[in-house]
Amino acid sequence: MDKTTLILVLISAILLVIAFFQGRDLPLAGLMVAGRTLWRNLPVLLLGFVIAGLVQLLVPKELISRWLGAQSGPKGILVACVAGGLVPGSPYAIFPLVATFYQAGAGLGAVVGFISAWSLWSVSRLPLEMALIDPKAALVRYGVTFVVPPIAGLIANAVMRLL
Repeated sequence: MDKTTLILVLISAILLVIAFFQGRDLPLAGLMVAGRTLWRNLPVLLLGFVIAGLVQLLVPKELISRWLGAQSGPKGILVACVAGGLVPGSPYAIFPLVATFYQAGAGLGAVVGFISAWSLWSVSRLPLEMALIDPKAALVRYGVTFVVPPIAGLIANAVMRLL
């Protein structure tokens, strides 16, 4: 069992104990809510893993390494940022895909840039943001956050060189 899984098991156990002391039926109710959440998200999660697996088999590692590898430098980070901003999807689909890129040779800077751009630049969310909040506010947010993903990628590369 890796450290992350162990930490999640410990947090879950602690929360179950706390819930039990708040009410004997609370842990079961919490587990039932978790089960319903899992059931609702299972198709997206499975499809995310299918996409990640197929990308891993269909896209040559050399291509990923050449375009997104640590040696690609700022160009690789920018390519990853643009891709991250354009790719729609939920975390359940995106993170398995990013993990595939990373395992295939993408540099940490490109991975950080991709995830940051996906979070901040998502072109697929822009129309909704403009409609629900305000076009001006949405565009100002885009403008303010525009430099964040590339800078985050460059910082990640710098930190990796220090480690």
